[in-house]
Formats: sequence, C-alpha cells, structure tokens
Amino acid sequence: MKPIKRSKLRIWAGTRVFRAQRYWQWWFGGTAIAKRKQTERLSVLVSEHQTPLFRVLKDVDMSLQHDKVHNLRLAIERLNGLVIQPGETFSYWRTIGKPTKRKGYVEGMVLFYGSFKKGIGGGLCQLSNLIYWITLHTPLQVVERHRHSYDVFPDANRTQPFGSGATCAYNYLDLQIYNPTDRPYQLLLHLTDEHLVGQWRSNQPHLYRYEVYEKEHRFELQYWGGYVRHNQIYRIVRNAGNEIIADEFIAENHALMMYEPLLAEPMADKRYATRNK
Repeated sequence: MKPIKRSKLRIWAGTRVFRAQRYWQWWFGGTAIAKRKQTERLSVLVSEHQTPLFRVLKDVDMSLQHDKVHNLRLAIERLNGLVIQPGETFSYWRTIGKPTKRKGYVEGMVLFYGSFKKGIGGGLCQLSNLIYWITLHTPLQVVERHRHSYDVFPDANRTQPFGSGATCAYNYLDLQIYNPTDRPYQLLLHLTDEHLVGQWRSNQPHLYRYEVYEKEHRFELQYWGGYVRHNQIYRIVRNAGNEIIADEFIAENHALMMYEPLLAEPMADKRYATRNK
C-alpha cells in the first residue's frame, strides 16, 4: 500500500490506454445498456438517501463546492428518470458522457493521488457515491465499482461506513449496475438547496429490506510511516416477516490515509441504514 509516484507522462499514457479499452468494451462488448428515460414516476419507492452539498473542508475553497453543484445539475439531467429494464445494465459514464466545457461543465474539486486539484466536471463522485449507496439497498447487482484509494478527509458527521462510495473517472472508472429481476427500476435524482437526493423506484411492492454494515474496521501503521485504513462492507437481507435470509459480503476496502488517525480503541461492527421498503 505504499504510495506509488508516477510521472505525468505515465499518467497521461495510462489514462488514454484505459479509455481506449473502455470505448472498445462499449462498442463491441454486447452489453444491453439502459438508455430509456421516463418522466412518470414508477409507483413504489425502493430506496432513498440524501447527502449534503456543502461541507467545510480544510484548505478547500467553498467556491469549488458551488461549482460542483453546477456540475451535478448537468449530470442529473442525463440520469434522472432512467429506467433499467430486466436484463439491462446501467453505466454511469455511458449515460452522462464526457464532462467538457463545451457541455457547460466547470472546474470543481477532483481528488488526485491523495490530494485534490481543480478539474472540469469536478464533484461528480458525490453522485456516483450516492447511486452506489442506494443501490446496496435494492436487489440490483453492482457489476463494476471502484473504491477510493485514499482516505482524504476525517469522519466528521459521517452517516455511512467508510468505503461505501464509488469513485469515478471518465470513462475507465465506471459504476455499472445490472438488473437481474423481473421488474424495471427507475433512478430519480434531484437537488435541494442543501442536499443531493436519490431514489430507486419500481412498479411492484418490494419484498426485502437491507441493512448495510461494516466489519474488521481498523487502522494500520505501515513500515514506511503512513497509515492504511481497512474494512469490509456487508449487508443483511430481511424478508417481509423481518427474518434474516442472508448476510452478504459486499466489498473490501483499503485506503491510504491522508490525516492522522485516532487509535484510542478498536471499532465495533457498525450498521447503517437508508430508507428502503
């Protein structure tokens, strides 16, 4: 887990190779990609969550967060109302497209090798994080998700377990979600003055309830002097009678810490919930 320092040339070349591989997958992969949107809401709310648009972060200009909101609004226009039919796959970047100045995107905060910088379309990770989290409270299957490699900010007011997000970078770090059920699922997104809000809806009553929690959460001092944070994400599945029918492993996370951890005591397993029916 020791940080690897790569040259600008290596980063530039690697990015283009990975993007070319993704384009090849999109054109020739044969995956049925969800493309249809509808304005009418499906009748049943399956899961819902909201995250704050503005946080006071050390050394981060608040103007970048206002610009992030502008970028989120443009991306939401592409995603809101999208319906994933049975057998289809949702692709975050295939649906949004490349964020560019020509499309109206502005510079926002982009996490970059444990720090941050300005970048066109910055801030869209908040949207992929939210979609991933509400998906964990549905029967939909996450078939591609990338964890954050760096833990940049402390846990002040955290309402979700560490590592429950999905980082994104056009187009090779994608979030893809497959619908294995026999019913459609509709993604609804909107902004309030203070929050980004997301829902998954369907057209039939929901049979299960989900509780997401973490195990094995720990900080480890490395031989080279830094700390690495670890945990595992699980979810409990309950039926209509509130009986536990599954305890599923979701993901394992490892991230380089960019702040000094508090190592006062071991951390117990924690459970986190979102609104789901």
